[in-house]
Amino acid sequence: MASVSDIHVLVVDDNRQMRFLLRCLLRAGGVYDVTEADSAEQALDLMRTRPVDLVIVDWMMRPMDGLSFTRLVRWDRLSPNPYVPILMLTAHTEASRVAAARDAGVSGFVKKPISARVLFERMTFVLTDARMIIRTEDFIGPDRRHGQNSAHSGPFRRESDGRAAAPSLDTIDLDDVA
Repeated sequence: MASVSDIHVLVVDDNRQMRFLLRCLLRAGGVYDVTEADSAEQALDLMRTRPVDLVIVDWMMRPMDGLSFTRLVRWDRLSPNPYVPILMLTAHTEASRVAAARDAGVSGFVKKPISARVLFERMTFVLTDARMIIRTEDFIGPDRRHGQNSAHSGPFRRESDGRAAAPSLDTIDLDDVA
């Protein structure tokens, strides 16, 4: 990918005005290849016909919400691309919701009301994120560990390793939780 003008973004939102706003913000930032879907089902069909570099999906949609869509993209054996970066667009940024979306496999969040600066910061992060996609029995998504903790001196890092786990909030992008 040479520049932002080379990426194909899929915007998935059942609200036509929000899709229009996102398209305008993306175009203002130099992203011209934008496809819109008004439902999760339509988005999956579009992803099967043409590769997508980034998905921006709203959490609150009907009949399938953004969280279910993310799980389907990440877990379904017929998924066109389980590794595509997914930004969740939402006004609901309580820590429990952030954790649920993270566990479903979202790559990042854009909080409503939306700002162009935050949108492009998040896009830059997820498109240049070098973390591996981790797949376990109950999780698929970007590796939640952002580097090594210099204060860690032993082999045990998780509760299941035999010591108390660090609070789960330290793995959530708290700058979006307000």
